[in-house]
Amino acid sequence: MSLHRALTLASSVVGAMVVALDGTVLTVAQPTLQRDLGASFAQVQWTSTGYLIAVAGLLVFSGRLGDRYGHHRVFGAGMLGFAVTSAAIGLAPGIGWVIGLRVVQGVFGALLQPATLGMLRAAFRPERLRMPIAVRTSAIGVAAAAGPVLGGALVAGPGWRAVFFLNVVPALVFGVSALTVRTPLPEPSPARLDLPGALLLAVTLACLVQTLVGLPDSGWTATSTAGLATALVAGLAFVRHERRTAIPLVPPDVIGSAAVGSALGMLVAASAALNGTLFVATFLLQDSLGFGPLHMALLSLPLAATMIVAAPGSVVLLRRAGARRTAMAAMTVLGAGILLLGGASGPVLLCAAFALLGAGFGTVMVAATHVVVRLAAVGSAGVAGGLQQTAMNVGPVLGVAAATTLMGPGQRHGLPLCVLAVVAVAGAMAGRALPKRSAPMINHGQEGDRAHVPARP
Repeated sequence: MSLHRALTLASSVVGAMVVALDGTVLTVAQPTLQRDLGASFAQVQWTSTGYLIAVAGLLVFSGRLGDRYGHHRVFGAGMLGFAVTSAAIGLAPGIGWVIGLRVVQGVFGALLQPATLGMLRAAFRPERLRMPIAVRTSAIGVAAAAGPVLGGALVAGPGWRAVFFLNVVPALVFGVSALTVRTPLPEPSPARLDLPGALLLAVTLACLVQTLVGLPDSGWTATSTAGLATALVAGLAFVRHERRTAIPLVPPDVIGSAAVGSALGMLVAASAALNGTLFVATFLLQDSLGFGPLHMALLSLPLAATMIVAAPGSVVLLRRAGARRTAMAAMTVLGAGILLLGGASGPVLLCAAFALLGAGFGTVMVAATHVVVRLAAVGSAGVAGGLQQTAMNVGPVLGVAAATTLMGPGQRHGLPLCVLAVVAVAGAMAGRALPKRSAPMINHGQEGDRAHVPARP
């Protein structure tokens, strides 16, 4: 592997881990943060909600910025901004500052996330993308497993502020590296930016996410109905605008592909099913089965372990069985894990259920992401990465909102788990549009980095 490709892969992995760690360690730190700053429960929730709204609304536009100005440049700016805002949050004097800085941090998070995939698409030939994407996915699994442990240790030791300093050094190092190290870059897209389309999409996703996040606590209210209506109107306006404009935010070669649409749908379904299940599992294991928080954390470790192992294993499956069979089988395994969790009561079956969840989710994440990134033209790789990241951000919010609604005040776990298993199976059926074997390139006649980046020695 050339130095350029090795640096690109390392940057992609570290960028993905920084974002994943930030989310998991914050969850652990929030109770202490609330006590130290004298914040209300709603204010503490906004430290996550504000970040999520900013990220979801800007991911696709940030991907287009990478296509226009270069993914390494956008990645570097995102990492440096993420580092600075992380440090500032660690020094914040009050909860208002924390919330405001988290929103700003979400803007920088939106810049760097699509670039972690756009850089891979530009640096690696399409037929060699499987392993880099698998390595990136395994790294996310490692971060998800390590986050609660690191967060708990930091909160118990130096305090909650130390949690926000955790990512500062790696983000600074790789941000500076991305902006200073000279690497072969594909030619940036000459297309102008579709600012009206970006605004409409941002309003659509921001209103949708805010509405879904508020459902678990407030239920259906006049505010949530207005938010959903605004998202619907803005979404329809966005679709109309994209059809009429000469240079749309989301190019037809990306959104017009049935395989890409299917892969994005599978990512939404898989992340919704997994995160909704984990939400229900918290109440199932602690309230119904009587396990403590630490015991529950130990029982769920197989999820992270099998996700880490399944990611590189899916490379072999993709090569031998193709994207369609691999992704559909993985979604079926995910659904089986949900059903097994609903009927399990002892540690062995619970561990087996979590293992199936991790294996299914890790495999479908690699398979579906590979389809989205591989089928995108080099000039649209950032938008494709933005769509993939949007699916991975909207899916969990949708899953938790659905689980909360279905559980009801009695905290029933049977119905929501059955519905979430159906969501996983529906996602498997959506995979019928995925390519069987090696998928043809959308940008016919253009073979990824070969046109603009030196070939692999």
